[in-house]
Amino acid sequence: MDLTLRYPAPEDESAVRALHEQLRRDDFSFVLDEGTWPEFLDAVERAARGTDLPPDRVRADFLLAEVDGRIVGRTSIRYDLTDHLRRVGGHVGYAVGPEFRRRGYATEILRQPVARLHAAGVERVLVTCADDNAASCATIESCGGVLEDVVVDDAGRPTRRYWIG
Repeated sequence: MDLTLRYPAPEDESAVRALHEQLRRDDFSFVLDEGTWPEFLDAVERAARGTDLPPDRVRADFLLAEVDGRIVGRTSIRYDLTDHLRRVGGHVGYAVGPEFRRRGYATEILRQPVARLHAAGVERVLVTCADDNAASCATIESCGGVLEDVVVDDAGRPTRRYWIG
């Protein structure tokens, strides 16, 4: 599979916003920051450098997943954990657009960030998902995730916490 992770570019706005709207129906925010597209790109760049971040944010890469020139999903790779991330957010967040599911993209979108984190010195990678998201549970487990526990998130929903060593 030739899935590439890359930073968003100015020409990606319409495709990213379309995926954002599709995933909002699943109660998932594809784009992490609100605002204009240039503001979003600036926030992505600052997060990647780890500069001028709000107190609740850590250095992170927001990368689009592309296959054959089409954006199929995205990942957020967080190189450190705040208390909130340690409880329910994890090191890696990922999503696949509805029309691109069941093709193995989620597994690859998770596998690559885990490798990046290991290369950056993170020995154990925390990945979380909603307790009722069977597809995400299977993806995490296929990447070596071992369930530690299930906690309740800020909205009162059960969240599974997995570690990948």
